[in-house]
Amino acid sequence: MFLRYLQTISHLPSMSLLAVGNTPVLVLLALVVLPRLNLRAFRSPVLWLFPIIVVSRAITHMLATRFTLAVYVQLITLMTPLVVALLSTTFLRERLPLYTGRAIAFSLVGAVLMMSGDVGQEGLRLALTPSDWWGIGLALASTLSLATYMIVVRRTAQYKVPATAVLVVQIGALVGVTGALSLLLGEDWRRWRALGTTDWLVFAAFTLGVLVGANLGQIGALRHLGAPLVSSLLGWRLVNALILAGILLGERLTSLWQVMGALIVLVTVTWYLWQQRDRRTAA
Repeated sequence: MFLRYLQTISHLPSMSLLAVGNTPVLVLLALVVLPRLNLRAFRSPVLWLFPIIVVSRAITHMLATRFTLAVYVQLITLMTPLVVALLSTTFLRERLPLYTGRAIAFSLVGAVLMMSGDVGQEGLRLALTPSDWWGIGLALASTLSLATYMIVVRRTAQYKVPATAVLVVQIGALVGVTGALSLLLGEDWRRWRALGTTDWLVFAAFTLGVLVGANLGQIGALRHLGAPLVSSLLGWRLVNALILAGILLGERLTSLWQVMGALIVLVTVTWYLWQQRDRRTAA
């Protein structure tokens, strides 16, 4: 929601927003975290997978929120645990968790309902514009990157790579790549001088709340709890998206079918992840 507000209401260029937003985080890490790190941690090969994964995730997520509703982006992000299961089965030869097929089917039904208009005599009609389709495609790419990220972060714990080292590489890659892309694309940085008080407050919430707090918390939680348990909390992101999108952007669900779709996805994914957690606990 913060990203969509800063791009569509504050009209900040996308790449410069990522570069500027992550720069204070990088400075903070350089002053507080980096001096305490053993530099040998940066020799781990698995650590250097992050620049590709993180930059891909950040850029596709950023652009997705520019093209379509924040709620739609969060809806697709909520599917991440299902993508994690499919990727783990396909590439890591892990057993596909029970109920994955059912969860995917119900989630797709809920997603279609949530993106639909009213159901009339002509049947179900998707209320999507060409811009929405672009945004949904980017959100799908972002979700694939996030699923890969969650799997790789778990691997860093096995190699005993500090979570702070992961964050330093992650933020450094974002600042360098997005800053360079902004200059190459010729984005207009003068827009930053026209920001008002509300814009700066939203930007501060984005930088401190999302880029610092959420990222560091997610890395630590993934390493200690694992992707399935952490993913079980993703349902709250859809709830938060609905609330904040309504407050900041005036974007709300407009029909009973959309509300039903959101509930189906939320309940299905939460139930699926609790099932996996219970099975792991029993094992």
